[in-house]
Amino acid sequence: MASRNEILRTLNEWLAPENFQDYCPNGLQVEGTEDVGTIISGVTASKALIDAAIDAGADMILVHHGYFWKGEDQAIRGMKRERIKSLLDHGINLVAYHLPLDDHPDYGNNRQLADVLGIRNPRPLGGLVWQGELQAPVSPEAFAQLIGRCLDRAPLRVGEGPSQISQVGWCTGAAQGFIGKALDAGLDAYISGEISEPTTHTARECGIHYYAAGHHATERYGVQALGQALEKVFGVSHRFIDCDNPV
Repeated sequence: MASRNEILRTLNEWLAPENFQDYCPNGLQVEGTEDVGTIISGVTASKALIDAAIDAGADMILVHHGYFWKGEDQAIRGMKRERIKSLLDHGINLVAYHLPLDDHPDYGNNRQLADVLGIRNPRPLGGLVWQGELQAPVSPEAFAQLIGRCLDRAPLRVGEGPSQISQVGWCTGAAQGFIGKALDAGLDAYISGEISEPTTHTARECGIHYYAAGHHATERYGVQALGQALEKVFGVSHRFIDCDNPV
């Protein structure tokens, strides 16, 4: 067993949420039991993840997408009520880190995605966007196949860029709007999770390959790395549960 407050203190030291202007509260969102022996991690605090955590006897759920987003209805009713009631009824702590988990140099979604895809020399480009190099230049089609194999999900590819891809940029989740940073840096390709209607025209007209690799799929890895780190430091049990989402 480990102290919830000690775990939270460590997470805040690692992720420094005070350095980010985020759209949700980072850290403890729903308070449960003080003693934590089992942590379940997942991308989103959905009912499916909560039910799986209850079945696993979890004391804490660690996610990237939690609750209480800016602009959402603040009333606790309907779906939100049912989720929070389940957490409270079973004494489960809900802990969420959004932007701080995207950008962390070791545990972050961007760094972890680079490791999964085998991208060399991953480093911040600016804002939340990262850049790096492929092991060797590949065709746009081959890069799409690589992404599909690594993430177990075929990406949507648009754009008209160079015939060989070497320099790539990426930002997990819904960061298609940052494609301009990759263009300004002269990169061959840019990866994010989602795509918007204007993204296609930007990629075609500005000469870059864009890969929409899945919001959920690109953000599975940071929370896993974070949970594994807590397991090592505190001796708690950790398991990642992937509640599939095709988006």
